[in-house]
Amino acid sequence: MKRIFVSALAAIMLTACGPKVYRAADFGIVPGTGEDMTEEVATAIETIKSECNGSPAVLLFEGGEYDFYPDSANVREYYISNHDQDNPKKVAIVLEGVKNLTLKAEDKGMDARRADFYMNGRMLPIAMVGCENCTLDFIGIDTRVPQITQVEVIENDTENGFITYRVAPYANYKIVDGRLVTYGSNWEMTPSAGIAFDGKTRHLVYRTSDIWVGVHNVQEVEPRVIRAPWRDARLVPGTVVAMRSYARPTPGIFVSECRNVAFDAVTVYYAEGMGLLAQVSENLTLDGFQVAARSNERYFTTQADATHFSACKGTIKSVNGLYEGMMDDAINIHGTYLRVKERLDDYTLVGRYMHPQAYGFYWGGAGDSVQFVRSNVMEITEGNRVVEIAPYDKEQLAGCKEFKIKFEKALPQDIANGNYGIENLEWTPEVLFANNTIRNNRARGTLFSTPKRTVVENNFFDHTSGTAILLCGDCNGWFETGACRDVVIRNNRFVNSLTNMFQFTNGIISIYPEIPDLAAQTKYFHGGNGKGVVIENNVFETFDAPIVYAKSLDGFVFRGNKIIQNNDFEPFHWNNRRFFFEKVVNVTIENNEFDGGFDEGKDVLYKN
Repeated sequence: MKRIFVSALAAIMLTACGPKVYRAADFGIVPGTGEDMTEEVATAIETIKSECNGSPAVLLFEGGEYDFYPDSANVREYYISNHDQDNPKKVAIVLEGVKNLTLKAEDKGMDARRADFYMNGRMLPIAMVGCENCTLDFIGIDTRVPQITQVEVIENDTENGFITYRVAPYANYKIVDGRLVTYGSNWEMTPSAGIAFDGKTRHLVYRTSDIWVGVHNVQEVEPRVIRAPWRDARLVPGTVVAMRSYARPTPGIFVSECRNVAFDAVTVYYAEGMGLLAQVSENLTLDGFQVAARSNERYFTTQADATHFSACKGTIKSVNGLYEGMMDDAINIHGTYLRVKERLDDYTLVGRYMHPQAYGFYWGGAGDSVQFVRSNVMEITEGNRVVEIAPYDKEQLAGCKEFKIKFEKALPQDIANGNYGIENLEWTPEVLFANNTIRNNRARGTLFSTPKRTVVENNFFDHTSGTAILLCGDCNGWFETGACRDVVIRNNRFVNSLTNMFQFTNGIISIYPEIPDLAAQTKYFHGGNGKGVVIENNVFETFDAPIVYAKSLDGFVFRGNKIIQNNDFEPFHWNNRRFFFEKVVNVTIENNEFDGGFDEGKDVLYKN
């Protein structure tokens, strides 16, 4: 029987004016037992809320491993941007309406251990909703049995079309009617795709991208060793394959409607969605945040992006981090376009969330400045201001897809012709992404879509597989805003990007808004106002040609950069130009150093 001590005895004062410190152990929250700590943590948090009433407090954990189980989890209905909307969610730790609270491990000295929170089943580890001035400090998040199943190729019979692989020790599996089924305490699946890692370097295997995996008509030849009909000569013995689905039910950390939240030396080892997903929040700081593989045992980390920020404002600061082995970007920052579905009168319309993984949460409020975009050409039209907004297809906000929105100024007559999106300009952040390492991941390194100033500096992009930096904007598929006006990319090092092809991977730096009818576009989507994109004093080490691809951009500077060609891989990219510009104006390329020299006629293509 676990004991919970009276919290008043647990609380001590660090100083007369410092935060009140509560020791987790005094609530029965102790590491290394394997017992479920869900209820004890909930009790500690509720006690702190009631006793401190918003004054500063710290919940202090001993370093070690803490377990959480779905049977006793907190049950919540959360609509989480860019995730599967499969409510309700089972949540291990809930922080709702909390102010001035820090959850931290006791010490960060040389011999310190993180307070690692382990999920035992499909769960949302930490939810922070409506919080203010809160911090997670030296906390780790992991899962005992990840939904991604890692296997190692031990024999590849290319002649007969069979691969024999060994399943990692952590994974649970069974063979049902010849099909490999992986499972945990409250989930099971048959993997549908895979990512191949070089067993020695941990880089994604050259020119593999998303691969088919041998999980049907399999045979167990000895314990944890499977022989499968599977023909792929690229998967030599020693290759490690992360077998996965494309599901993303929950992130590791969910942040919604929060303000002034910090993450100090937090590590997400695994999550079945994003590592951290923040939406409709203001002023977020990640210092030493890591999405990192658990020692040498795993090659993968998260099922999707390492960090993802949807409809946030203020400042997003991500510094001194490590992002590796994830199945998408290290960071993605954007808002969400609503599609105009109906014009109710001259001032009122119905706007709809369009993507199945983005709906059901706050989009905007009275007084917000917005702008309309014509989605076929991605041209911004006259701005406006919201007077009233309310859910339209439901009585409550949670779960709604449509909003009734009244505006200050009259609407265009053709606003409901199926070609207009609405962007909320209030919920757009300034960004600093600096001193981070991004390596050995699927798809892209980073993705930024905000009109506010964005600085990307002093980062190391090491074998990001696809594009290292993407500036996008899409009102047709993902419905992720928006135009970038002021971007500075400086003092970064890029090593062997573009070893694989994924969406938007047209250059090491890809400026790629989705524009269905570029020929009809009369304005430029990115840049303008005398700014645009500045790329300076970076080092590009590459085996292939494309450095920058840009589309629909007014204002581009590339100066003081060094391009080093290597022979690490065979060139293969369809784009054989160092610079490929489609509808780009006000271009400056100067004072750069190119291996083999620079010939503008050969190295630069303008397609306007």
